Amino acid sequence: MIDSGPPGKRADFVRVLKNIPLRPEDIKLIVMTDGHPDHIGSARDIKDLTNARIAMHRLSKSCLEAGEWRKMHVPGGRLGNAIFRRIMVWSSGEIPPAEVDLVIEDSGLFLKDYGVSGRILYTPGHTLGSISVLLDSGDAFVGDLAMNKLPFRFRPGLPTIAEDKVKVRESWRKLLELGATTVYPAHGKPFSAEVIKRALK
Repeated sequence: MIDSGPPGKRADFVRVLKNIPLRPEDIKLIVMTDGHPDHIGSARDIKDLTNARIAMHRLSKSCLEAGEWRKMHVPGGRLGNAIFRRIMVWSSGEIPPAEVDLVIEDSGLFLKDYGVSGRILYTPGHTLGSISVLLDSGDAFVGDLAMNKLPFRFRPGLPTIAEDKVKVRESWRKLLELGATTVYPAHGKPFSAEVIKRALK
C-alpha cells in the first residue's frame, strides 16, 4: 500500500477493501512517500487494522514518529512556511504517531520479499525525504514528485511545491532512466511519463 491519506480515513479504507478481493491482513507493507499530513495522517489506524509494516525514508520518519511534520520546510520563506504549517494543522488536526518499522536509506529497497516486482527509490525534491515506488511494469507511484489536480496544477506535470527543484529534476531523470512509463501522482489521475520528459527539456 502506498500512503495512508489524511487523518480519519480508516472507515474509507475499510469500505474500499470491501469492493476488491483483498483483506486487511493481506497488506504487509505501507510505503509513505513523504512526511506531510495528507500522506501519513491515517498511518497508525491502517497499521493497527492490517498489522502491516510502515516504510519511510530516514529523513521523513520523525514526521510520523514524533510529529515533526510541523517543522518541515516548504518554499516561500518564513511567512510561506508559517502559513503552510497553519493550514496543515487546521486541515489535518492531530496525527496519531506510529512507529516506522522499515527505514529506507538512500540506496532504496527491492520489494521481492513482499511479493512485488519493483523497488522503493529515494527521490528527493518535493521533500528531502521523499521516496517513490517503481514497478518493473514501468508504473511509478511518486507521491508529490508530480501533480495533476487543482489547486496544485491545472494539468499534469512537475510539482508546484518542492523543497529543492533541482533534486526534483534529478529524481525524475533517475526514474525515467530506470524505466518509468506511467506516473501515478498522489494528487490527480495517472498520466504518461512523456509529460515529464517534455518538462525536463
